Amino acid sequence: MQDMHRPTGANPSRNVARAIVDQLRIQGVERVTCVPGESYLAVLAALHGSGIRTITCRNEGGAAYMAEAEGKLTGRPGICFVTRGPGASNASGGVHVAMQDSTPMILFIGQIETGMREREAFQEVDYKAMFGSMAKWVAEIDDPSRVVEFVTRAFRVAMQGRPGPVVLVLPENVLPQITHAPDAARIEPARAAPRREDMTAFAALLGSARRPLAILGGSGWSEEACAGFADFAARAGLPVATSFRRAMLLPVDHPMHAGDLGIGAARHLSDAVREADLIALIGGRLSEMPSASYSLLEVPVPHQRLVHVHPGAEELGRVYQPELAIQAGPVEFVRALSDLEVPPAADPERAARLHAAARAHSTAPRKLPGRFQLGEAVRWLSERLPEDAIICNGAGNYAGWIHRHHDFRRYGTQLAPVCGTMGYGVPAAVMARLIHPDRPVIAWAGDGCFLMNGQELTTAVQYGAAIVVIVVDNGQYGTIRMHQARDYPDGAEGLQMQSPDFAGLARACGAAAWRVETLEEFMAAMEAALVAGRPALLHCLLDPRVQSHAADFPEPTT
Repeated sequence: MQDMHRPTGANPSRNVARAIVDQLRIQGVERVTCVPGESYLAVLAALHGSGIRTITCRNEGGAAYMAEAEGKLTGRPGICFVTRGPGASNASGGVHVAMQDSTPMILFIGQIETGMREREAFQEVDYKAMFGSMAKWVAEIDDPSRVVEFVTRAFRVAMQGRPGPVVLVLPENVLPQITHAPDAARIEPARAAPRREDMTAFAALLGSARRPLAILGGSGWSEEACAGFADFAARAGLPVATSFRRAMLLPVDHPMHAGDLGIGAARHLSDAVREADLIALIGGRLSEMPSASYSLLEVPVPHQRLVHVHPGAEELGRVYQPELAIQAGPVEFVRALSDLEVPPAADPERAARLHAAARAHSTAPRKLPGRFQLGEAVRWLSERLPEDAIICNGAGNYAGWIHRHHDFRRYGTQLAPVCGTMGYGVPAAVMARLIHPDRPVIAWAGDGCFLMNGQELTTAVQYGAAIVVIVVDNGQYGTIRMHQARDYPDGAEGLQMQSPDFAGLARACGAAAWRVETLEEFMAAMEAALVAGRPALLHCLLDPRVQSHAADFPEPTT
């Protein structure tokens, strides 16, 4: 059997479409997501019998989110194919997530024939203009001799430095043309490692600090790197916070865990950031959400001494000017920590105090209006699931309870968009279950969030992805209602939604489903859903007065 990762040389009889699929095989691609379109029929034909599984989705947005989720889970680009114009527009949300979440991904877009350019042909779009500000690289393959060059470069660009999305455009008339371009080898990205003097300087800064704090974020981590940093933090007595929707980077029960620096972070953690005399920001960017709108650290020069470790040189000093900038990926940086000598913590009890405060914040849900207690449901499920269960969500106030009350204890168990897009959870869960068919996969969604890509539940049924979807239904756009109540209390408008019978909708798709109004019903339905052997959905009714895990509870809006 031919090794799928080895180049085979030139094939004078293959067309551009076949060459693209051959490169995907060489790069180890096992599946692609798509919504089929006439603009790339030649690629669909080449995928037939290729050994690469084609996952056909119901909307290009869902297909792109699935590909992005694969990039998050594997560290190699997820692959999505869509057609031109409206198809590419629908997929743009996935590209935006991949960019802001630093996820490797490649979006292939079918395009009009080259001879029709600049005529506003059917569904014609300038994709460099459309995606230029939200992708690392956008290019059109209009020369058959360069197809291998472009595809292999796309893999390298997507993975190297700060990972992110690449968009490759495929003119319809180029795909059937013959190419003699030889195959390339499998891409293993170049990775920056810290210099010895960087590590010496970091040790000196850490040794002189009395109130240090590490903040872990970004992408490019591994299970081994997370474990290695946890060991280092314990050895150094270094409290560690995880950034927004990166809670899986440090086990929540690790003694150095100080909390989740997300939206509405616990007061003890916000205070710890402000009071720190040294911040070690590793892997992430500390953008608007985890920085509380850039208020925790001053821009451009924080009052805390800042060490910023990031794989992309362009990110170092982009917002905050660090005292020590280290261009390195998280894996390489943690590897260099393994033999780093640091003195004991100046205040050995500080980490214990922060950890105790973090646990108290996350383990005690408060009473909510109405019959369904969302916080208690999240806590019960967290304790019920194995530590390798994968938790997915999109955007909405319902997610605040997940971030606060679910205990992430293992790397690779959290799929959530840092960029805050709705409609992400269900398609991400489908991909997670396809990659890990033996692990429980749970998708949380609000009623508005689910209706944006909930049709991918049918995709889950088609491909046997036995996910469990939990729809939290409060009959409104809850996040926007919260902001309106704060900023425009007399001007609430455009918030209410009439929800369908989500359980009935799920059954129509071929999934098992339950309507849930109480915690007891939730527990019984979840036990059944986890062993159903097929996709399942819980329709959970939440009192509309519940706005967020931190908000007061006003009377319902009429």
